[in-house]
Amino acid sequence: MEKIVLKADKRTRIGKKVKTLRVMGKVPAIIYGGEIETTPISLDTRETTNTLNNVSGSTILTIQLENEEYPVLVREIQQDYVKGKLLHVDFLAVSLKEKLRTSVSINLIGEAPVLESYSALIVSGLDQVEVECLPQDLPEAIDVDVSHLVELGDAIYVKDIPAIQDVEILSDPEELIAVASAIKEEVVEEEIEEAELLEEGEELAEPEVIEQGKKEEEEIEE
Repeated sequence: MEKIVLKADKRTRIGKKVKTLRVMGKVPAIIYGGEIETTPISLDTRETTNTLNNVSGSTILTIQLENEEYPVLVREIQQDYVKGKLLHVDFLAVSLKEKLRTSVSINLIGEAPVLESYSALIVSGLDQVEVECLPQDLPEAIDVDVSHLVELGDAIYVKDIPAIQDVEILSDPEELIAVASAIKEEVVEEEIEEAELLEEGEELAEPEVIEQGKKEEEEIEE
């Protein structure tokens, strides 16, 4: 696994004073957990943003701080989605000698024959599973092959995930990951039925929520 290093400085600006850091092109962050005392730090905003955009939540990063290196996981990211700017990052320090429990994303791969055979829809269940392992053995994502979904109703569960060396999956084995559903066909049939009713001149009943909304508007006008 490639070592990804982020250079950091200790910071003394906290609270509202961190706005000054952001103007200077720095993003405030903290490291906590493990044997390290909770430490406020700052990092280069551009470098950190580019790095976080290319890793998963289960990627081990290395924070380089005052000639020391700390393996960490990203635990929380605060972002201004309107301006697309990184505001704050929480890093959890981990020990490379101790197992940890964390969640790993599920990545559906392959082509499901049922999609072409039945015009079906693959409905996703879990999008991540909890695992336990040493940090260096932590997978960035777990690939689940959907090419086994051949018939309607075929499903993949946590118990169907192939064994991963040195990684124990803790999630309930009966939890659903993906299932082949005929929902797509049912939706099309409903649309056809509604179209036929309209052609016959029959009125479709309006949802009750719409009627309630109209009454509320009338009361406000009065």
